[in-house]
Amino acid sequence: MPVLKSLSLLFFTATLFLLSACGKQAQTVTLQGETMGTSYTVKYLSDGLDLPEPEIMQAQIDDLLQEVNRQMSTYQPDSEISQFNQIRNINRPLPISADFAGVTAEAMRLNQVTQGALDVTVGPLVNLWGFGPDKEVTYSPTAAEIEQAAQAVGIDKIVLVNDGQSSTLAKTQADVYLDLSSIAKGFGVDKVAQHLEKSGIRNYLVEIGGELYGKGNNASGETWRVGIEQPNIVQGSGTQIIVPLDNQSLATSGDYRNFHLDDNGNRLSHIINPQTRAPIRHKLASVSVIADNTATADGLSTGLFVLGEEKALALAEQYGWAVFLIIYDGNGYKTEMSSAFKKLVN
Repeated sequence: MPVLKSLSLLFFTATLFLLSACGKQAQTVTLQGETMGTSYTVKYLSDGLDLPEPEIMQAQIDDLLQEVNRQMSTYQPDSEISQFNQIRNINRPLPISADFAGVTAEAMRLNQVTQGALDVTVGPLVNLWGFGPDKEVTYSPTAAEIEQAAQAVGIDKIVLVNDGQSSTLAKTQADVYLDLSSIAKGFGVDKVAQHLEKSGIRNYLVEIGGELYGKGNNASGETWRVGIEQPNIVQGSGTQIIVPLDNQSLATSGDYRNFHLDDNGNRLSHIINPQTRAPIRHKLASVSVIADNTATADGLSTGLFVLGEEKALALAEQYGWAVFLIIYDGNGYKTEMSSAFKKLVN
């Protein structure tokens, strides 16, 4: 069952683009499967290592990803996060796993650095606007309905406690609903990468639903490279921005395809701004972020997308983040890059 990120794989999302070369190459092992409502691809070089057979390695990876779902899938009624969401008693600590606690802590940190834009408690508003499990809603909610749903939204309404040996999570409002889908896919990528490292593999590329982490070289002896589609692809061209990933991650968020129309014909983005309590209405089409780990890149791309092009670029410059923006200007699409991103691709 999926840990569903509310952001679907975009038309503009980062797509796997492996450069090949002629001549003799090291052996590349490719594993593919399904997880979190999407697919995954793992490529690694065996490099003469004494490794498990590919089918055994894949079974190990599947087990790791199933464990992530067991902890953080809102679609599994017995998952840790579902158990937390089902609690109605306030200030009742629920013991949680170290990984669940770690991802929640990172989501809380990213909430601060994105000025509240990434909010993993925004679920009640997402559901109200018709982008939750009940996607048949086609009307815009009333001010009173929005106000009521917003009472359960806010990162300050969850309490994470870690004493160094164990962790607990509690809520201060009965209807608080935690959804880590904006960061869980990235975390899944990181877990797979950690497993490959423990197995002695040093050259690999991991992708889950468009979120990627690469380390070392491909079979051609080159740094793993991925392509981000540029707007002119939409308009008939085929060029891409090629990004090297050496011990780095790439994640993309946006709303090019995932939206619906209300009963008045207004286009409603599936991404809710927790501060305005409504679907975003800016011109930003997608945000790609390069970071040291995929969970961070995943969460940052969501938070920056909520902020819009001007605030996203300003924050990227302030913190030195490598960010690539695709913006709709009314006539077509244009791109912007942060200074850190320019250094990577130039």
